[in-house]
Amino acid sequence: MAQKPLSHQEMQEAVNTFAKTGNKRKSAELLNLPEGTFNSRYRAAILAGIKPTVEVFNKDLNELNDARNKIRQLEATIHAHEENTLTAEYIKTTILKMSKKVVSPPNWLIKPSKGKRSAGVPTLFASDWHWGEVVDPNQINGVNEYNVAIAQDRARVMIEKTIDLLKNHVALSDYPGIVFVLGGDMVSGDIHEELMATNSMEIMPTVIDLFGVLTWCIETLANEFGNVFVPCVSGNHGRNTHKIRAKGRNFTSFDWLLYQFLAKRFENDTRIQFHIPDGSDAYYSIYGHKYLLTHGDQFRGGDGVIGALGPIIRGDHRKRSRNAQIDMEYDTMILGHWHQLIQLERLIVNGSLKGYDEYAYANNFGFEPPRQALWITHPEHGLTFSMPVYVERKQKQLNKEWITWK
Repeated sequence: MAQKPLSHQEMQEAVNTFAKTGNKRKSAELLNLPEGTFNSRYRAAILAGIKPTVEVFNKDLNELNDARNKIRQLEATIHAHEENTLTAEYIKTTILKMSKKVVSPPNWLIKPSKGKRSAGVPTLFASDWHWGEVVDPNQINGVNEYNVAIAQDRARVMIEKTIDLLKNHVALSDYPGIVFVLGGDMVSGDIHEELMATNSMEIMPTVIDLFGVLTWCIETLANEFGNVFVPCVSGNHGRNTHKIRAKGRNFTSFDWLLYQFLAKRFENDTRIQFHIPDGSDAYYSIYGHKYLLTHGDQFRGGDGVIGALGPIIRGDHRKRSRNAQIDMEYDTMILGHWHQLIQLERLIVNGSLKGYDEYAYANNFGFEPPRQALWITHPEHGLTFSMPVYVERKQKQLNKEWITWK
């Protein structure tokens, strides 16, 4: 049966209603019509050239309704994104079951205890352990050797010597605690083909083995010094991406995952507190002396004369300029990455646990023994004692015999 043609009154009614509301769905509801039926009437009216005979809908109100619709769409999009994205907060609170408490510096880092004389708060800087990497002594004239067994021993030596230096070689050794900095490149990773071919273990067993060693290190420090504060940043070696990322850098890093496991392990130990930022830099202060901790891989350049110091000083200058603009000035920047120990007032660059390797030898870099930085922050004088911790039980002899031909 043929459809009954629309009357002029029906089309006029559709045009007038839309002019009042500015919304087709709302217009259909007011006329008690299905939305499709209203749309058909409105289109027919427009084609017939019918104009509204009532006051046209206010433009501002129309724009407001459009804005509300867009807001609803954005809210729906955000909600769907939150439900389907593994955010860092989701990993920490849901997967690792960590609390949402806000990290604040422990009281013993803010001001010294009354009535107690102390040299200050010591900081042991652990970075560039490259756990799982193998250094072949035959390829570097026998000046160093490195594998997991040697790394385990060096980590133990580092803790033993740190305790000895602080307890037996400093007059005022009543410390309120110790800062144990984890500065990245804790694992070797698979970022280069040669590492994939020569590493002694795959990345997962490497992380598990290192987790056990660092657990012992932190527990031992807590037992000796009472309190441990652990600021952490990720390095560039532990990533699972081809190139290092600016966005979500930490969430593709096995360093960051290792730190989260450690924080979970000591979550209920009130002596131990972690600071694991989501970004590439960590900020903390000791007795008002402000530190910026970064790994150091963002600084590039250098030459055969000035070496690593040039790009590092330039990078420090840029960071200080950036931070001054956001009210985040700092006193001392500390970093790893360069495997070269430099201890200054404004700048501390860490050595490595791995020590001299084939890459350094092939590129004619100066010899650097395996060592880690140790210093004390005094409540009045800032950085005072600087004591490199040599992590080998016996120093290597560098005077190798030359091969002679008669």
